[in-house]
Amino acid sequence: MSKVKLHDKYFKPYISAEKINEAVYKMAALIETDCKDETPIFIGILNGSFMFVADIIRAYNGNCEVSFVKLASYEGTGSTGKIKQLVGLNEDLEGRTVIILEDIIDTGNTLEEIYEIFRYQKLKQLKIATLFFKPDVFRKGLPIDYIGISIPDKFIVGYGLDYDGLGRNLADIYQLTTQKMTNIVLFGPPGAGKGTQAEVLKEKYNLVHISTGDVFRFNIKNETDLGKLAKSYMDKGDLVPDEVTINMLKAEVEKNTDANGFIFDGFPRTESQAKALDAFLEEKGESINGMVALEVAEDLLVARLLKRGETSGRSDDQDESKIRNRFNEYETKTAILKHYYEDQNKYYGVDGVGSVEEITKRLSAVFDRL
Repeated sequence: MSKVKLHDKYFKPYISAEKINEAVYKMAALIETDCKDETPIFIGILNGSFMFVADIIRAYNGNCEVSFVKLASYEGTGSTGKIKQLVGLNEDLEGRTVIILEDIIDTGNTLEEIYEIFRYQKLKQLKIATLFFKPDVFRKGLPIDYIGISIPDKFIVGYGLDYDGLGRNLADIYQLTTQKMTNIVLFGPPGAGKGTQAEVLKEKYNLVHISTGDVFRFNIKNETDLGKLAKSYMDKGDLVPDEVTINMLKAEVEKNTDANGFIFDGFPRTESQAKALDAFLEEKGESINGMVALEVAEDLLVARLLKRGETSGRSDDQDESKIRNRFNEYETKTAILKHYYEDQNKYYGVDGVGSVEEITKRLSAVFDRL
């Protein structure tokens, strides 16, 4: 599950299809127990309940009938408080048990209208089943017999629920959020020029550049708790655990709560780190917009690094075997992230050959889209 955009608003993952299915089957079992000696008629409230009705009917093992009534109470993302009966019932319901199937009950205005509609139908009994219920805003002293999932007062879409017509077809439930940030993973092999480009792009797009190397050096130099912990692993020649690295990144993000977004440079390096980053951003109602990767042939980069080694003083830039080994590490461990982001349709490859200005122009074209 990843964030979705409907019209002008963003929605973050909230309730999975699996959890919805579990709630539906529990409700169907309860209703079946209560109606074991009769044939109830299920009445779905359109439009939002159509998926719920279909699934609960499939989950119900006894004999039953089904019909629909259409009411309207929502415009945009707020309840108008005005209920209109748009489509009435034609069935003779006298002496029948009626199970109303609602997608969601919040203030209770729609529920009140439902009770009014069926008041004079001479029913045997009327029962209410709602998949989602918002107890914090429910204002009516009316009974609800079956509740699938109680949720806070947040606007949701998916599984039949919509935002101005869109989102009903989503299998999962998504919650309204605000897309405040543009978050980019800048990616590429050693010597591709990520650092140079990040400095240019952060100024152009007013983003915060977070370099894993800079973050490590800062924490170690300033002897922060995380820096000391990281150094303890490094001194033993061990890899710094993902948990330590992601906590350093979290701290950097938290320092910049008013940022327009971030360029992550040198992180994530593994799929587990990418998943940890996704989980952290999801908690904040954010996500990675895309991985933008500089693509350069290995032989060209080897030559570039050897030339840099003439002036950089870095021993690993002066030994071709060491450079090749770094590329091997990159290809076997880090490059797998390309597939991780490709699977989310978030991978953007950019030709990394040319002048700094030419490459910046290509990268900017992608940033503009994101």
